[in-house]
Amino acid sequence: MQNTPQLGFTCVNSELFATGEFEKLSQTNDETEHSIELHLPYIAKVMESKKDQFKIIPILVGSLTPESEAKFCHWGKRFNYTFWDKSYGPIYQSIEALDRKGMEAIEKLDPGGFTEYLKKYKNTICGRHPIGVLLNAVEIMRQMNGVTHPWALDFIHYSQSNACYRLDESSVSYAAGVLYQKAQ
Repeated sequence: MQNTPQLGFTCVNSELFATGEFEKLSQTNDETEHSIELHLPYIAKVMESKKDQFKIIPILVGSLTPESEAKFCHWGKRFNYTFWDKSYGPIYQSIEALDRKGMEAIEKLDPGGFTEYLKKYKNTICGRHPIGVLLNAVEIMRQMNGVTHPWALDFIHYSQSNACYRLDESSVSYAAGVLYQKAQ
């Protein structure tokens, strides 16, 4: 029997559920969740020319403790986050400097450094839990069987929804990164 894409997904999903570490999303949470429906169309478009070379298995990561972890800042009063380091100039420049500090920790593939960044700045990165899981997964892969895997993560795009100048404004930052295994 030919392995259709649907059967492939079913197999992977079954294997993930069998670990006991995953659960199905409730209908209520599914209806309020928006990250998958926002990200998958972009991924599909960007990866269109390579569509036969990979499969996407969407996995949502909810709120986790840093111990369980072994798109970006929301800024403004409506998000309860208004960190502003005036030494960087206007608010939007402070937001970018703050985001780039977090991005540097992520690019270093350092789960502890990223956790420290979050503790220090309390940045409201909506993807912080999946990022923590990813960083820890890479760390585990690096240590598997004593083999060093040459993983790298590079951010390829950064933008803000609004260049904030006043405290009554708001903005969401977006960052796109690529995790890859470097050629040896």
